[in-house]
Amino acid sequence: MPLALEGKKAIVAEVSEAAKGALSVVVADSRGVTVGKMTNLRKQARENGVELRVVRNTLARRALEGTQWECLNESFVGPTLLAFSTEHPGAAARLFKEFAKDEKNFEVKALAYEGELIPAADIDRLATLPTYDEAIAKLMSVMKEASAGKLVRTLAALRDQKQEAEAA
Repeated sequence: MPLALEGKKAIVAEVSEAAKGALSVVVADSRGVTVGKMTNLRKQARENGVELRVVRNTLARRALEGTQWECLNESFVGPTLLAFSTEHPGAAARLFKEFAKDEKNFEVKALAYEGELIPAADIDRLATLPTYDEAIAKLMSVMKEASAGKLVRTLAALRDQKQEAEAA
């Protein structure tokens, strides 16, 4: 059933708005994936701050025109599922990578981060980005190790001073 012009304008506006607030975008083909599995994917996406949209290719091109995501236009071939990461740049890539492990029919076509087109084969570039909490935990462990090392060096210097004082 063809969409009326007003319906198409509304879809373009919605997708364009989602693109403006996105930190990264992933394009996939979900042909052959059951409705139940797609419903589960949508639920997981909502929980991870990812907005999923199934959009006609011409409308997707029009919605992303003039944005940093315009580099994805070449990947709009066949059925297109767009995932906009709004909270963490790697959220959609991580979600799609995990989903594709179980679903052989699910194919990631391309990704984009900060206006750079990333081939689907390089999905790990985004999927392995640490979350905010993981990055803070790593920073804290490095700081803890550094301060512990400084304490050990200070104690060793005090020991050496005492040994020199006793020898003199």
